[in-house]
Amino acid sequence: MSLGPYASFIAASYLVVLVVVMLLIAWIVIDYRTQKRRLTELESKGITRRSQRRTTD
Repeated sequence: MSLGPYASFIAASYLVVLVVVMLLIAWIVIDYRTQKRRLTELESKGITRRSQRRTTD
């Protein structure tokens, strides 16, 4: 497979896309852990989700 004179541009483009995708994955993982920690802290203080509240009619 010959990429011709544009081989360096194509390789650099793939590298940039790979780095961006890896950064997005890392960002999502870090944000997920942060949100889980915040939710655990709130639940330990007694604050619950609306869907878990009991309805008293």
